[in-house]
Amino acid sequence: MIFAKTFAAPLALAAALVALPFASNEFVAYQIALFLIYGIATQGVALCWGRLGFLPLGHALFFGLGAYLAGGTLKAAEQQAVWFAALPLALLLPAALAYLVARLIFARSHRSGPFFSLITLAMTMLGFLAAQQWSDLTGGFNGMANIPDLPGTERYSTLYWLVAACAVASTALLGLLFRRPLGVLWSAIALNEDRLQLFGFATDRMKANAYALSALLAAGAGALFAAHQGIVTPLTMGFVLSTEFVIWAAVGGKASPLGALLGAVLVGYASSELREHFSYWEVLVGLLFIGVVRFLPDGVAGIGARFFGGDRRAMLKPVPAPPLAKVPGELSLSFDGVSCGQGGVKILDGLTLRLQGPGIRCVIGPNGAGKTSTFNAMTGRLPVRAGHIVLDDTDISGATAWRVARHGVGRKMQIPSVFGALTVRQNLAIALWAARLRPAMSLARAPLGWHSALQTELLNRFPALKERLDESAGSLSQGQRQALELVMTVLPEPRLVLLDEPCAGLSPAETHQMIDVIRDAMASLGAAALVIEHDISAVAAIGGDVFVLHQGQLLAQGSLATIQADPAVRAVYAGGRK
Repeated sequence: MIFAKTFAAPLALAAALVALPFASNEFVAYQIALFLIYGIATQGVALCWGRLGFLPLGHALFFGLGAYLAGGTLKAAEQQAVWFAALPLALLLPAALAYLVARLIFARSHRSGPFFSLITLAMTMLGFLAAQQWSDLTGGFNGMANIPDLPGTERYSTLYWLVAACAVASTALLGLLFRRPLGVLWSAIALNEDRLQLFGFATDRMKANAYALSALLAAGAGALFAAHQGIVTPLTMGFVLSTEFVIWAAVGGKASPLGALLGAVLVGYASSELREHFSYWEVLVGLLFIGVVRFLPDGVAGIGARFFGGDRRAMLKPVPAPPLAKVPGELSLSFDGVSCGQGGVKILDGLTLRLQGPGIRCVIGPNGAGKTSTFNAMTGRLPVRAGHIVLDDTDISGATAWRVARHGVGRKMQIPSVFGALTVRQNLAIALWAARLRPAMSLARAPLGWHSALQTELLNRFPALKERLDESAGSLSQGQRQALELVMTVLPEPRLVLLDEPCAGLSPAETHQMIDVIRDAMASLGAAALVIEHDISAVAAIGGDVFVLHQGQLLAQGSLATIQADPAVRAVYAGGRK
């Protein structure tokens, strides 16, 4: 059952491609092979755009590099067969370049999508110019000609079968990855990258790896193109081809490997036929693209998914999640003269506070006092201009969110932050994977069924979540999303939990339930928690010490009774001066 569901699309594709030469003729098979080659490269664009949420506008660069490198290697191998050993470099070198570029862009800021698209566009333009000018290697405008066949193939007959096999393999590979934890994490990046980083996932590296894989597909397609056409020109790494990759991915379905492949084949083949009979064929292709983007955002594959999408319920064998190693010693956290600001506005002004050992502390203060900004500074969302934030003798000032999370810090946001298009079960799985999932395990199926005793206990406390595990998180009510995010925050078993208004928008009964769960979870984990709360009755119910912030500074600290009796606190809340 699982095998059939995973490989149904590749098997159907294989059957169609096997039948094609017998149902038509060698010339049609030769033409379809060309568009299958384009389709493999289009799958790379769809991987980045449809799954991870960033759009590469220069994928023809890697397609052209693969074509030129493979073409040059095949020509050199005519003289010395040892050059055949260098053929894999035609795929690996473009993939390495893609990884390097993505690491440089995304390491600077995870919000680099538009810049990434423009940079990749500029790169393909530079590649096109280089291919034209570097005539000694590329043949210049006329291209690299007289490229021999791949060993054991003939471009007008048997090469079709190799291209078809590669198309089926790439479709099967991507489909398999999408059904593994790695594929779930790719989708999570597109949906809510901030949330994923707060679980300790290095999303910049994950995006770089995915981009390298997409470039590998494009370069492999380029190598097949060189053998198929026998000539490579600068147009193979031009902006026009890059644009066509995007159009084909959109029309076929950018979230579907099979859809992207079929988009290239169907639109590409139709365009080649229209070109012979209709002068304005490009206008029709442009109108098709606009229509699909407007009315079919998931492409043609999205239509099939509506009717044949299947059941979202997981058919997985439950597997206990690997236990997490306990960090010895008591947790300690200190802010020493921390100052932050944005746009010339000072947000934190020499904030100094200390926390030692487990237990729940509340953070209160008027609006604009710097409560959420304190959490932002601690989790890499607000640059620290001065001072130090030290967690367990480690200075985390300026550390990225995912690095802070790996020190055992969990955070719940002010507005519930979940992966809305994923199921509740998948949201919980991602939380369980935090600090547990190793790179090799992200390719295995078992982690999809991980569960823990803590998860079972928390779901029993929130039965409404337990009943909706296979529904999308975006369909939950406000209270259910609050509960889901709290469970997700606790599942990685952090030592320090930052909760930003966890009771906001809840009814009195839900508030009491939330407070009870927070208190019990922190006691079970032996963890420390900082809770931002405006409702003093909730603060009283939570108990523990209270930090009062005002104008980016610590105004007072102590029990709630002590705080309520403090003249400076009373003056601030009454509208006076401290």
